[in-house]
Amino acid sequence: MKIIGFTASPRKEGNTAWAINKILEGAKEQGAEIQAWYFSDLDIKPCKGCWSCKKGDRGCIINDDMQKLYEALEYADALVLGSPIYMGQMSAHARIFTDRLFAQISPRFSPYFKEKNAAGKKKLILVFTQGNPDSGKFQVYFDYTKDMFQMLEFDVKGVHVVAGTRNGPAHERNDLHTVMKDIGSLLANG
Repeated sequence: MKIIGFTASPRKEGNTAWAINKILEGAKEQGAEIQAWYFSDLDIKPCKGCWSCKKGDRGCIINDDMQKLYEALEYADALVLGSPIYMGQMSAHARIFTDRLFAQISPRFSPYFKEKNAAGKKKLILVFTQGNPDSGKFQVYFDYTKDMFQMLEFDVKGVHVVAGTRNGPAHERNDLHTVMKDIGSLLANG
C-alpha cells in the first residue's frame, strides 16, 4: 500500500507535522510505502476558477508544485491530510490544497459532472490539531469536512483531533505517540 501524508501547515516541525509523521511511521512499520509532503516546502497557488481543468485533457493549467501532488495522489492508495485549526476551520494552506483537488476529482454534488472519479475511492485520514483543549469544540466543522471529502469520493477512514496544543507540544504527550502510530497501522492494514 502506498500512503502519502500532506501537512497543510506553515510549520514543518509543528504539531500537525509531528502527528502526520507519527501516522506515517505506524503505516511504514506495517510495510506501507510512505511519502511526506509539507506545504512549507511547496509553491502551491490558489485555484483560479477558470475551469480549464474540465475542458479537454490538459488538467490544471497552473504550473506549480501541485502538479507533483497530483502525480503522487494518482498512485497513492491513501492520503493522510493534516491541518491546524485556524479560526475554527482548516488552515488556508489546507483549503488551497483542497480547492486544487477539483482539477482531478469530480464532486458528486456538482450537476456538471456525472462520471464517478475514474481512479476509484482513495482512503483518507483527516488530522486536525488545535490549541483548544476541547476536542469537540469544532465538531460541526469536522463533520462538514468529512462529508465534503466523502462527496469528493474519498473513503474517509477517520477524523482525528489532537487538542490542547496551546498547553504544550503534541510530541511531549506520551499518550499520543502510540495513538498516532496505531492510526497509521490500521490504515496500512485496512
